[in-house]
Amino acid sequence: MKKIMMKGNEAIAESAIKAGCRLYFAYPITPQSEIAEYMARRLPEVGGVFLQTESEVATVNMVYGAACTGKRVMTSTSSPGFSLMQEGISYIAGAELPCVFVDVIRGGPGLGNIQPSQGDYFQAVKGGGHGDYRLIVLAPSTVQEAVDLTQLAFDLADEYRNPVLVLADGMIGQMMEPVVLPEMRDISTLPDHSSWALTGARNREPHRIAAFNIDPVGLEQMNIRYQEKYKRVEEKEQRWEEYRTDDAEYLLVGYGTVGRILKSVVDELREEKLPVGLFRPVTLWPFPKKRLGEIAEKVKCIFVVEMSSGQMVEDVRLSVNGKVPVHFYGRMGGVVPTPEEIRLAFKEVIR
Repeated sequence: MKKIMMKGNEAIAESAIKAGCRLYFAYPITPQSEIAEYMARRLPEVGGVFLQTESEVATVNMVYGAACTGKRVMTSTSSPGFSLMQEGISYIAGAELPCVFVDVIRGGPGLGNIQPSQGDYFQAVKGGGHGDYRLIVLAPSTVQEAVDLTQLAFDLADEYRNPVLVLADGMIGQMMEPVVLPEMRDISTLPDHSSWALTGARNREPHRIAAFNIDPVGLEQMNIRYQEKYKRVEEKEQRWEEYRTDDAEYLLVGYGTVGRILKSVVDELREEKLPVGLFRPVTLWPFPKKRLGEIAEKVKCIFVVEMSSGQMVEDVRLSVNGKVPVHFYGRMGGVVPTPEEIRLAFKEVIR
């Protein structure tokens, strides 16, 4: 198929439209504003609805309402905006509604800056809202993967009736790369949600969608159902990429933009006859802990790199469970580590 050059943010937007998204609500915030700009132009062309809201709080509640209809709905934001959405996300997860969020992370904390960062890992993976809920979190490392994972996000949201988050960073959102876009889906063939969606109650009993139950026992039963669903997700949806791990004695681990940087670091270290491999989580929740634990039994140590003070490294250590040492190297505030500094930091660790 034909490749075209697209900016990451615009590629995500077009992929969402081709996946059948016809409802999009957002408040502009850099470095993801091109998604909103693209949706404002394209959605009317395909019969969809774009609405720029007055705030991220309004956005997430519009997503909540739209998802109740069973239609494919998405929003996008960046770190401070994602923080403001957390209460609504907890409600959506509790109501078991399918929808897609995109968080293009910027430097933080607080207002921060508009440079690439991975400082939202905890907020995305551990849940920034209240209660025992989970998002499925997908982390692209290229623009093409952002396209592919956006398609997957809608499918997983429908399959599990759960919000799904595409977690990118400013570099993925702003860079241009050649991509192959999928075919436009026929929205009449999308999953049938008539058994639960709020589409009018003529000639049937009304459907009820709620994120709460005042009765403690009833609420516990809801939570038990959520946890059983999350267990199914953990069993079926762990995704990752391995690179040159077959004979690796040392393992580098990173996701998103850092994952693609580490691939070149592996090649450079291999030229120096160091047996190094890469493990790149694609799903951050569920974290691919089973496979990482298997590889940990074959290597001497693991070296985790993030654009944060060290957040994913906690999940790596839980997965490895003390089998080998886990070391960490990180940059913060929007600084992207170079292959050279990562290579030197790794060699210092194994020296």
